[in-house]
Amino acid sequence: MRLRSSVFACLVLLLEVAGVALFLRGFFPVPVKSSFSSKSRLADLPAEPLAGSSPNSSRLPRPLFRRVVLMLVDALREDFVFGADGGSYMPYTRHLVEKGSSHSFVAKARPPTVTMPRIKALTTGSIPGFIDVVMNLNSPALVEDNLIWQAKTAGKRIVFYGDDTWVRLFPKHFMEYDGTTSFFVSDYTEVDNNVTRHLDSTLKRDDWDILILHYLGLDHIGHISGPHSSLVQPKLLEMDDILKKIHSSLVSKETEGSLPYLLVLCGDHGMSETGSHGGSSEPEVNTALLLISPAFKRKAGMEKPGVVEQVDLAPTLALGLGLPISQNSVGRVIPGVLEETSLRDQLRFLHLNGHQLSCLLRDSMPDYEKEAGFEQFRVAEKAHGSWMKLYLEGNTSEVLTNMGKKVLKQYLEALAAMSSALSKQLGKYDMYSMIAGMVFVFQLLLVLLLAMPEALSGAAAVDLPVLSSLLSLPFYLLCLLLASVHVLVCTSAESSCYFCSLSWGLVFAAVAFSSAMFCILISVATRRLPVGPTIHGKSPMRSSGGEWSLSELDVLLLAGTVGHTLSLAASSFVEEEHQTWYFLLNTLCLAVFQDVCRKYFREQRGSGDDEDRLLPSKDSHSSAHPKPEILSEKWLALATPPFTLVCCRLLRSLNQTGVQWAHLPDVSHWLNSSEHKTVLSLLSAFCLLLIYLLVQRRCSLVSKVALALGLLGVYSYRAAVGNVLFPWQHSNRTATKGTVEARFVYVFVLGILFSGTKDLLRSQIITADAKLKSRGLWEIYGGLVLVVSLLFRAHNLPVLCGGLLIQTLMAQFIWKKLHYDAAQTTIMHYWFGQAFFYFQGNSNNIGTVDISVGFVGLESYIEAPAIVLTALSTYAGPLLWACHLVCYLSSERERAVALSLRASSVSTLDSL
Repeated sequence: MRLRSSVFACLVLLLEVAGVALFLRGFFPVPVKSSFSSKSRLADLPAEPLAGSSPNSSRLPRPLFRRVVLMLVDALREDFVFGADGGSYMPYTRHLVEKGSSHSFVAKARPPTVTMPRIKALTTGSIPGFIDVVMNLNSPALVEDNLIWQAKTAGKRIVFYGDDTWVRLFPKHFMEYDGTTSFFVSDYTEVDNNVTRHLDSTLKRDDWDILILHYLGLDHIGHISGPHSSLVQPKLLEMDDILKKIHSSLVSKETEGSLPYLLVLCGDHGMSETGSHGGSSEPEVNTALLLISPAFKRKAGMEKPGVVEQVDLAPTLALGLGLPISQNSVGRVIPGVLEETSLRDQLRFLHLNGHQLSCLLRDSMPDYEKEAGFEQFRVAEKAHGSWMKLYLEGNTSEVLTNMGKKVLKQYLEALAAMSSALSKQLGKYDMYSMIAGMVFVFQLLLVLLLAMPEALSGAAAVDLPVLSSLLSLPFYLLCLLLASVHVLVCTSAESSCYFCSLSWGLVFAAVAFSSAMFCILISVATRRLPVGPTIHGKSPMRSSGGEWSLSELDVLLLAGTVGHTLSLAASSFVEEEHQTWYFLLNTLCLAVFQDVCRKYFREQRGSGDDEDRLLPSKDSHSSAHPKPEILSEKWLALATPPFTLVCCRLLRSLNQTGVQWAHLPDVSHWLNSSEHKTVLSLLSAFCLLLIYLLVQRRCSLVSKVALALGLLGVYSYRAAVGNVLFPWQHSNRTATKGTVEARFVYVFVLGILFSGTKDLLRSQIITADAKLKSRGLWEIYGGLVLVVSLLFRAHNLPVLCGGLLIQTLMAQFIWKKLHYDAAQTTIMHYWFGQAFFYFQGNSNNIGTVDISVGFVGLESYIEAPAIVLTALSTYAGPLLWACHLVCYLSSERERAVALSLRASSVSTLDSL
């Protein structure tokens, strides 16, 4: 079957998406949920355990608190309160921690540490999955059983001010609310003032039972300038004053004989050392949790805060307000909250929590009875019944007290074990679906790699032996083998597999597809990868038999790409993927250097035999006295691979990335410190000048002027936001948002893109001018470079500058002079693009995504441009290298056509 290259690429892309989707379906486990569709109700709560034939009591302890104020400070790291600087950051809060009637904890948030999943965890007690990261952009209403629904059903009056994610999750649940957008991270002042302006009037009123405040300013400061910014302390002092105001108001309204209040200060997630969040590092998952109430004992001094799970707050608040625990909660009540209640009430609270966890365990695990926590709960429940019988009989001996404490300990151990088992359930992957998806993806990648030289050839078509593969005996044997494996796996699997739940028609189609792909792969490989002598160092060349031979560089590119794909099966290689790309890039530079040495030094010996002249260049001579320009070209070509190695090594040290060493200091931290702002300013100016010199060469005069003014606007924007300085500026100048300067740059970006698009359309519609088409592509590329230079932080401009310099040198002295073909050049661009993704400071951790760039030039949150700008900044490295590949191949095709026309005209003249 012969397919056009475009059709072949589209088919491979669609099938790759299906394989990746199957893998992701197995990689992201289904959240643990109760099988009951309805929500928990007071009438459904179990009776109090009681041994003997006496009727059990359905008595419920009375609520612990009359009013609850939940003050949620977004990105409140635990060290902001409990750390060495906590006394200066939040003095009043620190006083309550040390000497107040409070309980302080380090609440561990489970990844993904982004706002919407954390709100779900706080209100439902469940552990959201990573799919909620996507839903964080547009949160739908929460239909799962949750604390807010339970409180509203019980008649509690709820008031909310803050992040409008709550309003989207809980529509029609609040008696009064005022939401503020959480995505416009450039604003860290008004976003909090909009919450605080309601505070005085609300605290004076008595018509509410639950007050929820969600402050976003601290999180926005982290995204803009990190946790060590000079803006952090004033913001935390502001939060401290608000907490003091709330606490003073609650104390003044406290009356004797009534239920006490509860003031909760917490964070939804932490903040990494770069100011972002979403990952699983300690600063991101460790949040502060402070419970303040006159119901607690007054402390005598600073105590080390305990460690709890963030999901433990949901059952604690539910029981404290006299509400049922949410059905899908995996949290356990915080014991310190119950310490001042009677022993009977403590046991009853723990029994209710244990009953809810045991029901969830029963619904989510087929072999729940084998779980140690479930058995411990049954034992504790029986002991509780025996204790209750003695208690109701009026036994007041010390034996009863000791027995009650023993039951209490048994309950706590059972709760911890069941909560742990339910949490681990989220880490059980669907391995069968993951392996099936990986097999599909790997097969398609191999076919794509083997077909790439043919797809990128002049014919632009791929010949796939589909019919012969479908009619071969191995195809039917593979179908039988894979079908047998499917039946075996599905009948012996202990847990449910998504692939096993599909209909037999879909399963047979998948089996047939995989078998056919394997046969096609073998057929293509045997046809194009013959075993025999190859010419070392040469590009793949079609022999007379229609076969492809591989050079050493081809083997490296193929083995490196396949090896990287295989390495992604291990989580440690995913976490530190940048190390794989750095290694491959270094090896590639050495291999290219070897090819350059072979070409020039063998040519210098004057060998005229084509077999000795590896990777021949059209400019090469066998003359004993080469021209000066050829001599300089030789040394520049020899210097390019070592220079690329040095450049990549310097760029690596600019940003620490990955997981294990991301916390270590790097050059970017040094450059961003206030005392080195002059150095950063000089470096930024030099990089912008070099970017102009590298990009303007292939642009029209209008685009050159626009590019120069645009890069000047980039520096002005960075000076406006306080990253760099003009010579006449003072370092203590007040920073602005730089909206005018950024929009100034956007105007020139649009102008350059318009000019390039116009040339491109003219070359396609009006005149078939290959030179005009090439210039149009390079101008569009220049426009992308300009917008990326605006979005990159000042310390990352050397990454952009280094990438452009490497592209220029490699194109001029390596790819062109050594005649690397399109397939080799494409894979090299892919490798460089992936490496530059990590040079930017990115990683596979969502916490490294810089969302602040989505609001460069915006005065308010607009979803579409914010998403586009964030994606463009994050994937700037791979995108620019992909665009450079298109421009370079277009230029080379134009050059080849021009040479062909020149040669034909010369031959015509000779014949005349």
